[in-house]
Amino acid sequence: MGSAGLHPRLVYDTPAGVETLLKMNWRILTIGKPKLAYAAAGVAEYEKRLRRSADLEVVPLKAKDESRELLARSEGSFRIALDERGKRLTTDQFVDLINRLEARGDIKSVAFLIGGADGHSEDLREAADETISVSSLTLQHELALVVLLEQIYRAYAIKRGEPYHRP
Repeated sequence: MGSAGLHPRLVYDTPAGVETLLKMNWRILTIGKPKLAYAAAGVAEYEKRLRRSADLEVVPLKAKDESRELLARSEGSFRIALDERGKRLTTDQFVDLINRLEARGDIKSVAFLIGGADGHSEDLREAADETISVSSLTLQHELALVVLLEQIYRAYAIKRGEPYHRP
């Protein structure tokens, strides 16, 4: 249950009588911290921008068996693996995915899984609820993290009707 015992994805009437949708808990599990200065700056910038829109946490992991650690740390979450073999979504399709996940009452948190240099194991890809690709190109995992954060930010800007996104 969400804060004050409320279900985290249902619509409630606020004291002012305005309906509000409570924030989804988003976790991005990634192998390693960004070492490239521009990637670290991009991550920090989008984390700051997303604070008002999304309950989001970037969790860098360090493990010998990367896929096993990603699976263990995402237990109980709706898992979305980022993989070059995944579905290629347009921004509008990504917004639709976020809307569908937020509307479901059975999902408490969503975990995006970003592997290291060797990618994901077949076991992880099979265990994931969704597998998406952020590019047809193979991206270094630090860049994939920045692209994902930017797209999450863009999705919430679209949902708020802000001018950030211009199709």
